[in-house]
Amino acid sequence: MLTGLKSLLSGDFEQFQQALVLADDPRPSIPMRDCLAPEQLDNLLNLYAGDNRDVDRRALASLWSRTYFLRLAVPSITANLVLDWELPVELDDIEVILTPDGQAEAFRISSEGRALPSSGETVFERFQTLVDDNFSPFIQALSRQIKVSPRVLWNNAGNYVEWLVGALEHHLGPDQVSADGHQLINLQLRPDGSRNPLYQPVRYVERSSGPSPLRQRRQCCLRYRLPELGLCENCPHIDCPPKAAR
Repeated sequence: MLTGLKSLLSGDFEQFQQALVLADDPRPSIPMRDCLAPEQLDNLLNLYAGDNRDVDRRALASLWSRTYFLRLAVPSITANLVLDWELPVELDDIEVILTPDGQAEAFRISSEGRALPSSGETVFERFQTLVDDNFSPFIQALSRQIKVSPRVLWNNAGNYVEWLVGALEHHLGPDQVSADGHQLINLQLRPDGSRNPLYQPVRYVERSSGPSPLRQRRQCCLRYRLPELGLCENCPHIDCPPKAAR
Protein backbone atom coordinates (compact mmCIF):
# COMPACT_ATOMS: atom_id res chain seq x y z
CA MET A 1 0.00 0.00 0.00
CA LEU A 2 1.08 3.56 -0.59
CA THR A 3 3.09 4.83 2.35
CA GLY A 4 1.05 8.03 2.55
CA LEU A 5 -2.24 6.11 2.54
CA LYS A 6 -1.10 3.70 5.24
CA SER A 7 -0.26 6.59 7.55
CA LEU A 8 -3.75 8.04 7.01
CA LEU A 9 -5.43 4.75 7.85
CA SER A 10 -4.58 4.84 11.53
CA GLY A 11 -6.62 4.74 14.71
CA ASP A 12 -10.21 3.79 13.86
CA PHE A 13 -9.14 3.21 10.25
CA GLU A 14 -6.24 0.86 11.00
CA GLN A 15 -8.28 -2.22 10.11
CA PHE A 16 -8.27 -1.02 6.48
CA GLN A 17 -4.50 -0.80 6.07
CA GLN A 18 -4.42 -4.23 4.41
CA ALA A 19 -7.74 -3.97 2.58
CA LEU A 20 -5.91 -3.30 -0.70
CA VAL A 21 -2.75 -5.27 -1.40
CA LEU A 22 -0.35 -5.83 -4.29
CA ALA A 23 0.92 -8.96 -6.02
CA ASP A 24 3.41 -9.74 -3.27
CA ASP A 25 0.66 -10.60 -0.76
CA PRO A 26 0.86 -14.40 -0.37
CA ARG A 27 -2.79 -15.08 0.41
CA PRO A 28 -4.85 -16.94 -2.23
CA SER A 29 -7.29 -14.82 -4.18
CA ILE A 30 -10.03 -15.13 -6.81
CA PRO A 31 -10.73 -12.71 -9.67
CA MET A 32 -13.68 -10.65 -8.52
CA ARG A 33 -15.50 -11.09 -11.81
CA ASP A 34 -15.28 -14.87 -11.36
CA CYS A 35 -16.92 -14.56 -7.94
CA LEU A 36 -19.98 -13.09 -9.63
CA ALA A 37 -20.42 -15.99 -12.03
CA PRO A 38 -23.69 -17.81 -11.13
CA GLU A 39 -22.25 -21.04 -9.73
CA GLN A 40 -19.36 -19.34 -7.93
CA LEU A 41 -21.65 -16.71 -6.39
CA ASP A 42 -24.04 -19.41 -5.20
CA ASN A 43 -21.17 -21.28 -3.56
CA LEU A 44 -19.89 -18.08 -1.99
CA LEU A 45 -23.25 -17.20 -0.47
CA ASN A 46 -23.65 -20.77 0.81
CA LEU A 47 -20.28 -20.44 2.53
CA TYR A 48 -21.33 -17.09 3.98
CA ALA A 49 -24.66 -18.51 5.17
CA GLY A 50 -22.98 -21.34 7.07
CA ASP A 51 -25.62 -23.63 8.55
CA ASN A 52 -28.42 -21.21 7.66
CA ARG A 53 -28.87 -22.24 4.04
CA ASP A 54 -32.66 -21.80 3.98
CA VAL A 55 -32.66 -18.00 4.28
CA ASP A 56 -33.71 -15.04 2.19
CA ARG A 57 -30.99 -14.89 -0.47
CA ARG A 58 -31.67 -11.22 -1.14
CA ALA A 59 -30.97 -10.32 2.47
CA LEU A 60 -27.91 -12.57 2.49
CA ALA A 61 -26.48 -10.96 -0.67
CA SER A 62 -27.22 -7.48 0.66
CA LEU A 63 -25.44 -8.13 3.94
CA TRP A 64 -22.48 -9.69 2.12
CA SER A 65 -22.24 -6.65 -0.16
CA ARG A 66 -21.93 -4.32 2.82
CA THR A 67 -18.52 -5.73 3.75
CA TYR A 68 -17.49 -5.59 0.09
CA PHE A 69 -18.36 -1.90 -0.20
CA LEU A 70 -16.83 -0.94 3.13
CA ARG A 71 -13.45 -2.58 2.61
CA LEU A 72 -13.17 -1.28 -0.94
CA ALA A 73 -14.45 2.25 -0.33
CA VAL A 74 -12.39 3.27 2.69
CA PRO A 75 -8.89 3.03 1.16
CA SER A 76 -10.04 4.02 -2.35
CA ILE A 77 -11.94 7.15 -1.34
CA THR A 78 -9.37 8.18 1.28
CA ALA A 79 -6.60 8.03 -1.33
CA ASN A 80 -8.76 9.90 -3.83
CA LEU A 81 -9.92 12.75 -1.58
CA VAL A 82 -6.89 13.26 0.63
CA LEU A 83 -3.96 12.26 -1.59
CA ASP A 84 -5.48 13.03 -5.01
CA TRP A 85 -4.56 9.49 -5.95
CA GLU A 86 -6.56 6.97 -7.97
CA LEU A 87 -6.24 3.29 -7.14
CA PRO A 88 -6.91 0.68 -9.89
CA VAL A 89 -10.03 -0.94 -8.45
CA GLU A 90 -11.92 -1.74 -11.66
CA LEU A 91 -14.08 -4.82 -11.12
CA ASP A 92 -12.40 -6.73 -13.94
CA ASP A 93 -8.91 -5.98 -12.63
CA ILE A 94 -9.13 -6.84 -8.92
CA GLU A 95 -8.97 -10.14 -7.09
CA VAL A 96 -10.66 -10.79 -3.76
CA ILE A 97 -9.12 -12.46 -0.72
CA LEU A 98 -11.85 -14.17 1.30
CA THR A 99 -12.24 -14.90 4.99
CA PRO A 100 -13.02 -18.50 5.99
CA ASP A 101 -16.74 -17.62 6.03
CA GLY A 102 -16.68 -16.10 2.56
CA GLN A 103 -16.52 -12.38 3.28
CA ALA A 104 -14.25 -9.98 1.42
CA GLU A 105 -11.17 -9.51 3.59
CA ALA A 106 -8.95 -7.71 1.07
CA PHE A 107 -8.53 -6.97 -2.62
CA ARG A 108 -5.44 -7.51 -4.73
CA ILE A 109 -4.85 -4.65 -7.17
CA SER A 110 -2.49 -4.57 -10.13
CA SER A 111 -0.45 -1.51 -9.20
CA GLU A 112 -0.17 1.41 -6.81
CA GLY A 113 -2.26 3.56 -9.14
CA ARG A 114 -1.72 7.07 -10.43
CA ALA A 115 -1.96 10.72 -9.43
CA LEU A 116 -5.24 12.36 -10.37
CA PRO A 117 -5.12 15.30 -12.80
CA SER A 118 -4.74 18.61 -10.98
CA SER A 119 -7.78 20.13 -12.69
CA GLY A 120 -10.43 19.65 -15.33
CA GLU A 121 -12.24 16.59 -13.97
CA THR A 122 -15.81 16.60 -12.67
CA VAL A 123 -16.54 14.76 -9.44
CA PHE A 124 -17.98 11.84 -11.41
CA GLU A 125 -14.90 11.63 -13.61
CA ARG A 126 -12.78 11.71 -10.48
CA PHE A 127 -14.61 8.71 -9.01
CA GLN A 128 -15.27 6.90 -12.29
CA THR A 129 -13.00 3.95 -11.52
CA LEU A 130 -14.66 3.17 -8.20
CA VAL A 131 -18.27 4.06 -9.00
CA ASP A 132 -18.69 3.27 -12.71
CA ASP A 133 -16.08 0.56 -13.16
CA ASN A 134 -16.63 -1.29 -9.89
CA PHE A 135 -19.77 -0.45 -7.93
CA SER A 136 -22.03 -0.28 -10.99
CA PRO A 137 -21.11 -3.62 -12.66
CA PHE A 138 -20.92 -5.32 -9.24
CA ILE A 139 -24.44 -4.16 -8.38
CA GLN A 140 -25.77 -5.07 -11.82
CA ALA A 141 -24.40 -8.61 -11.54
CA LEU A 142 -25.57 -9.18 -7.97
CA SER A 143 -29.01 -7.71 -8.61
CA ARG A 144 -29.49 -9.71 -11.80
CA GLN A 145 -28.66 -13.05 -10.21
CA ILE A 146 -30.09 -12.70 -6.69
CA LYS A 147 -33.01 -10.39 -7.58
CA VAL A 148 -32.12 -7.92 -4.83
CA SER A 149 -33.09 -4.34 -5.62
CA PRO A 150 -30.27 -2.21 -7.06
CA ARG A 151 -31.53 0.63 -4.84
CA VAL A 152 -30.79 -1.46 -1.75
CA LEU A 153 -27.27 -2.22 -2.95
CA TRP A 154 -26.53 1.36 -3.98
CA ASN A 155 -27.74 2.50 -0.58
CA ASN A 156 -25.40 0.00 1.06
CA ALA A 157 -22.53 1.64 -0.83
CA GLY A 158 -23.76 5.18 -0.31
CA ASN A 159 -24.22 4.68 3.41
CA TYR A 160 -20.48 4.01 3.75
CA VAL A 161 -19.48 6.80 1.38
CA GLU A 162 -21.48 9.35 3.39
CA TRP A 163 -20.11 8.05 6.68
CA LEU A 164 -16.55 8.05 5.37
CA VAL A 165 -16.63 11.63 4.08
CA GLY A 166 -17.84 12.81 7.47
CA ALA A 167 -15.33 10.65 9.34
CA LEU A 168 -12.43 11.94 7.23
CA GLU A 169 -13.44 15.52 7.94
CA HIS A 170 -13.60 14.78 11.66
CA HIS A 171 -10.29 12.91 11.55
CA LEU A 172 -8.32 15.28 9.30
CA GLY A 173 -10.24 18.55 9.25
CA PRO A 174 -12.39 19.99 6.43
CA ASP A 175 -9.45 21.75 4.77
CA GLN A 176 -7.86 18.40 3.93
CA VAL A 177 -10.98 16.72 2.56
CA SER A 178 -12.05 17.71 -0.94
CA ALA A 179 -15.52 19.17 -1.54
CA ASP A 180 -15.84 16.49 -4.23
CA GLY A 181 -16.67 13.99 -1.50
CA HIS A 182 -19.78 15.97 -0.58
CA GLN A 183 -20.73 16.49 -4.23
CA LEU A 184 -20.56 12.76 -4.87
CA ILE A 185 -23.45 12.22 -2.45
CA ASN A 186 -25.29 15.54 -2.79
CA LEU A 187 -25.57 16.04 -6.55
CA GLN A 188 -28.88 14.57 -7.65
CA LEU A 189 -27.97 14.34 -11.33
CA ARG A 190 -24.84 13.52 -13.25
CA PRO A 191 -23.60 15.84 -16.04
CA ASP A 192 -25.42 13.76 -18.68
CA GLY A 193 -28.72 14.21 -16.82
CA SER A 194 -28.88 10.65 -15.46
CA ARG A 195 -29.67 9.99 -11.81
CA ASN A 196 -26.80 9.83 -9.34
CA PRO A 197 -27.39 6.50 -7.52
CA LEU A 198 -25.35 7.71 -4.53
CA TYR A 199 -27.52 10.81 -4.04
CA GLN A 200 -28.25 11.52 -0.36
CA PRO A 201 -28.10 7.92 0.88
CA VAL A 202 -28.94 8.95 4.45
CA ARG A 203 -31.05 11.58 6.14
CA TYR A 204 -30.87 13.12 9.60
CA VAL A 205 -34.21 12.87 11.39
CA GLU A 206 -35.24 14.93 14.41
CA ARG A 207 -36.93 12.75 17.03
CA SER A 208 -38.78 13.44 20.25
CA SER A 209 -37.12 10.51 22.01
CA GLY A 210 -33.95 8.51 21.55
CA PRO A 211 -30.95 9.75 19.57
CA SER A 212 -31.69 12.98 17.73
CA PRO A 213 -31.01 13.75 15.00
CA LEU A 214 -30.95 10.12 13.93
CA ARG A 215 -28.69 9.25 11.02
CA GLN A 216 -31.04 7.10 8.99
CA ARG A 217 -30.54 5.15 5.77
CA ARG A 218 -33.08 5.78 3.02
CA GLN A 219 -33.29 2.09 2.05
CA CYS A 220 -33.45 -0.90 4.38
CA CYS A 221 -30.61 -3.37 3.79
CA LEU A 222 -32.96 -6.33 4.58
CA ARG A 223 -30.70 -7.52 7.40
CA TYR A 224 -33.70 -8.23 9.67
CA ARG A 225 -34.83 -10.99 7.27
CA LEU A 226 -31.91 -13.18 8.39
CA PRO A 227 -32.18 -15.44 11.47
CA GLU A 228 -31.26 -13.89 14.81
CA LEU A 229 -30.59 -10.45 13.29
CA GLY A 230 -32.63 -7.35 14.01
CA LEU A 231 -32.93 -3.92 12.49
CA CYS A 232 -29.79 -1.83 12.09
CA GLU A 233 -29.55 1.18 14.39
CA ASN A 234 -29.95 3.48 11.38
CA CYS A 235 -32.69 1.47 9.63
CA PRO A 236 -35.49 3.51 8.00
CA HIS A 237 -37.96 1.15 9.73
CA ILE A 238 -36.59 1.80 13.23
CA ASP A 239 -39.70 3.67 14.41
CA CYS A 240 -42.17 1.40 12.62
CA PRO A 241 -40.61 -2.08 12.36
CA PRO A 242 -41.99 -4.68 9.93
CA LYS A 243 -43.86 -7.52 11.60
CA ALA A 244 -41.00 -9.94 10.97
CA ALA A 245 -38.36 -7.64 12.48
CA ARG A 246 -36.68 -8.37 15.78
